[in-house]
Amino acid sequence: MARGGSRSVSRSASTGRFVSGRTAARSPRTTTTERVGRGTRNSQTVNRGAGTGRFVTAATAARHPGTTTTQHV
Repeated sequence: MARGGSRSVSRSASTGRFVSGRTAARSPRTTTTERVGRGTRNSQTVNRGAGTGRFVTAATAARHPGTTTTQHV
């Protein structure tokens, strides 16, 4: 099923700013890649570890702000 206009973007976990795909490839522990645009709901807030991409609790995200990111999915 097509995603209808969504695309992948890379983001720094420590600053939250968008970074290039090349930068994300060089720093996989501190960057995350996510889908944005049409076809994504963005209704629920989740926390992820930037290095593994796994979901983490809000408490873990608060303890490790440099290597976790909060996303709306």
